Amino acid sequence: MHPLLRNYSGILLLLLGISIGSLIGIFSPQTVEYLRPLGDIFLNLLFVSVVPLVYFAVANSIASLQQESKFGRIILAMVATFLVFILIAALFTIAAVFLFPTPPLPPNSLETFDTAPVASWNERIVSFFTVGEFTELFSRRNMLALLIFAFLTGTAARKTAQKGEPFRLFLASGYEVMKELLLTVMKVAPIGLGAYFAYQVATVGPQLFGFYAQPLGLYYVAGFVYFIIFFSLYALVANGSLGVKTFWRHNIYPSLTAVSTCSSFATMPANLQAAARIGIPSAIANIVIPIGSTLHKNGSSMSSIIKIYVAFLIIGEDFFEPANLLLALGITVFVSIVAGGIPNGGYIGEMLMISVYQLPMEAIPAVMILGTLVDPLATILNSTGDTVAAMVVTKLCGEPFSVPEEEMAEV
Repeated sequence: MHPLLRNYSGILLLLLGISIGSLIGIFSPQTVEYLRPLGDIFLNLLFVSVVPLVYFAVANSIASLQQESKFGRIILAMVATFLVFILIAALFTIAAVFLFPTPPLPPNSLETFDTAPVASWNERIVSFFTVGEFTELFSRRNMLALLIFAFLTGTAARKTAQKGEPFRLFLASGYEVMKELLLTVMKVAPIGLGAYFAYQVATVGPQLFGFYAQPLGLYYVAGFVYFIIFFSLYALVANGSLGVKTFWRHNIYPSLTAVSTCSSFATMPANLQAAARIGIPSAIANIVIPIGSTLHKNGSSMSSIIKIYVAFLIIGEDFFEPANLLLALGITVFVSIVAGGIPNGGYIGEMLMISVYQLPMEAIPAVMILGTLVDPLATILNSTGDTVAAMVVTKLCGEPFSVPEEEMAEV
């Protein structure tokens, strides 16, 4: 198989499933009631796989941390840079959807979505962080409480030193098992989402395509603008005009690698090579870029906002209420940093979004489809953003750029 086809086989199969489902919904709407159970089965399998994976992934990552870090200053600068970049990307996307709004679906197309009763803010705050029974932790409706419990479990396991070693091995093993389970479930996503899309096309109608097309087009336009303008600004802040020239001169190959592999991890070697030619100290590049490939996701930040916005359009509620925007930023930070190291972490972020906002579960397939379609550009933003982040970390740490002489002559 050609490498390009192999790397994009998942997206192509998903698009094929959606296309077939759409054709069935258009030309044979009477059969969609028989297909809908396939979509429901897929969603149920996804729910029961993701919840334990979240617990094991977060608890294992905390438990496996080293007791002390030798790179405190670099780590602090890196975390600050990652957080600021992710929030800037999210705020830029919020501005984009505000200035170029997507018309909501017609009222009659919202009949299938039943929103949950709105609780008071005191009740919602308590339910965000805690549950009354241990068994309730492993419900998809209590994702944030599960994350906090997993974090505390991992911290306790790390503090028990040698006595906690068997439990830490259990967490690591559980993470690997649940990761493989989720990957197995996702293999049937083309069938499950295809069946769901057939039902949507038959019930909602042709306006569905225009509804998806507008936020999708907005993401690609906003993402390209962010890629060119903001990455140039970051490089300018890091090393002046020379930083802009060297970054773009050596960012071409990583960008092509990202779009051809659709993987931040696969782009990492190209980023490290580019970092050396840009003049980023190896002590910084070898920390920021590998960690960034997991924990720094500009593209995921932007897609998270788009998906939350679309979910609110589906149910006909106001995304731009201050409380909803603040929650959106919090969820986006989680999706971009914490879920970035988990396979199909975007789906976990989507479930957290549904849980925190108390949105109908029917909104998940819509945002999953959008997440899949924006993946190529999101990968470019996610992966190449690590190189420009390493440039800014170099600046914050007060380290000099050591651009090779042959590079200086060429720029």
